[in-house]
Amino acid sequence: MVKLGYKLMAEEHGPADLVRNLQRAEAAGFDLAAISDHYSPWLEEQGHSSFAWSVLGAMAQATTRIGLMTAVTCPLFRYHPAIIAQAAATVALLSGDRFTLGLGAGERLNEHVIGTGWPGVVERHARLSEALDILGGLLGGGMTQYEGRYYRLDHAKLYDRPAHPVPLVLAAGGPEAARLAAKKSHGMIATEPKKELVEAYRQAGGRGPCYAEVGLCVAESEAAGQEMAHRYFRWSLSGWPVMAELPHTGSFDAASEQVTPEMVGKQVSCGPRAEAHLQAIHRYVEAGFDHIILTQIGPEQERFIALFERELAPALRR
Repeated sequence: MVKLGYKLMAEEHGPADLVRNLQRAEAAGFDLAAISDHYSPWLEEQGHSSFAWSVLGAMAQATTRIGLMTAVTCPLFRYHPAIIAQAAATVALLSGDRFTLGLGAGERLNEHVIGTGWPGVVERHARLSEALDILGGLLGGGMTQYEGRYYRLDHAKLYDRPAHPVPLVLAAGGPEAARLAAKKSHGMIATEPKKELVEAYRQAGGRGPCYAEVGLCVAESEAAGQEMAHRYFRWSLSGWPVMAELPHTGSFDAASEQVTPEMVGKQVSCGPRAEAHLQAIHRYVEAGFDHIILTQIGPEQERFIALFERELAPALRR
């Protein structure tokens, strides 16, 4: 059966609201919840960007059943992988082993803030490969020293570590990243319904879950949903090769200046009808993704959760 997730957009909601939204999602029957881990929102209209790890600690204590994960954390620049290993182990303990660490190569938007620059994609992927080795080694308890090209460990040890290592899930936008996920993590996460990503992951020996984030905008009408999605989500139409390189909210605003609500509506299912949203979701299920994380765009979280309880969840779980 497909597992159903709820996306906590830390760029659109303050930390206290994120915790309340999560409690509502747990009561509604979601299997898991994934929080974004950003230093900055993509657009000024979004207006938020709290520290995900502080919020995760509060979430672990405010819930009892729902799975928690990051979607996704970049352990390469503003975070050293050893620090993320410690953070992940701590959240896993606080949540009773309900935590999964979602990882990716990051965006300039968040990582350039520490003033060390933003290298090219080849270096970023090489760093990610080293970071995965460190995270797996520290969380598994078998590593205290490491000497790589980009990262080092000197007598690192996690003193508070769960009995079962935290699962690592790697973001993949192409087959190469999917194969890396199969080799060095316990699952894969994507944002597009590309069957070839799942196939590349499985063919490379990946046996873990395949997560997909699905954006939608439940609203009183299709037009209202398109307007809302345009206000908060138009940045996503830039495409990953552009998104990874833009440095601040002004850049994303300029890059999306020509995007209209109708254009966003072609990429995101909008409106009150469950059928439209189910059609969009089924594209990911048919591509082979077995963990579907639903991203309700904008402030109308309660409208979305009510539709999830009433129509989306029963249809998806049949």
